Amino acid sequence: MAQPPDLESLQLLVHVADQGSLTAAAAELGISQPSASKRLSRLERRLGLRLLDRTRRGSALTPDGALVTGWARRVLDDLTALTDGAAALHRARTAQLSVAASLTVAEYLLPGWLGDLRRADPGLHVGLQVTNSARVCDLARHGEVDLGFIESPGRPSGLRSRAVAGDRLVLVAPPDHRWTRRHRPVDPAEVAATPLISREAGSGTRQAAAQAFAAHGLQPVPPLLELGSSIAVRNAVAAAAGPALISELVVAADLAAGTLTEIEIAGMTVERSLRAVWRTGTDLSGPAAALLARARRPAGKA
Repeated sequence: MAQPPDLESLQLLVHVADQGSLTAAAAELGISQPSASKRLSRLERRLGLRLLDRTRRGSALTPDGALVTGWARRVLDDLTALTDGAAALHRARTAQLSVAASLTVAEYLLPGWLGDLRRADPGLHVGLQVTNSARVCDLARHGEVDLGFIESPGRPSGLRSRAVAGDRLVLVAPPDHRWTRRHRPVDPAEVAATPLISREAGSGTRQAAAQAFAAHGLQPVPPLLELGSSIAVRNAVAAAAGPALISELVVAADLAAGTLTEIEIAGMTVERSLRAVWRTGTDLSGPAAALLARARRPAGKA
């Protein structure tokens, strides 16, 4: 084959397969039907294969056409991955401040901190990754971000860290759950023996809950549901799927409105520090130091 096929022709072939006709594919790409027909004829000549059966009722892929279409999809997918990856690299290189944050921090605290920082420096470009606490620590250890924010209990190894805020995990359930009808707190052993709706392994919420149960000599049973975000956990509890231990930040409005109920656990509180983390052996400066200062600033202070 003297010359490889052009990407526009491969894209047209894939659209013919998806749309079921050459006319529909041409309309989807904003070209005329005769132009589309010429383009595919040129592609057939380059490949030395008949890709379409053309009849008065329309065009259908030949067996060879179906195979070539599958390969064309892979070429186009790889091209998309290349352009998306290059764009991500460009964003990372042009970011003046790269940050990673756990979901709870990213959803409920970081927007205010970053908004404050951007008001002081409107031209600042921030690259943000939102992931679980374990992944945030990995990114910080390898120097892939300037600053990270986690919700894991304790100080992570191999990193410098500083507490920036406090949080409390609360046991919540729908108002009609059996635990809400009790006149005394639920025993920790009963909670540990009850499948809860939970965040995924590696999340700070999951680690804090496990540590609190371990302090009572308990190991929780496997979760009823394992979900990738605190909002998803909150929504599952609201849909009466089951109870959950979840950040008070996430359900504060629900508790105030009475759509969810907090269940007291006898003799057990789950409090944790939300921490900033950064690479050992480095001192924060510039935008990273400015963000840490804003994160540590008490609420209401200008």
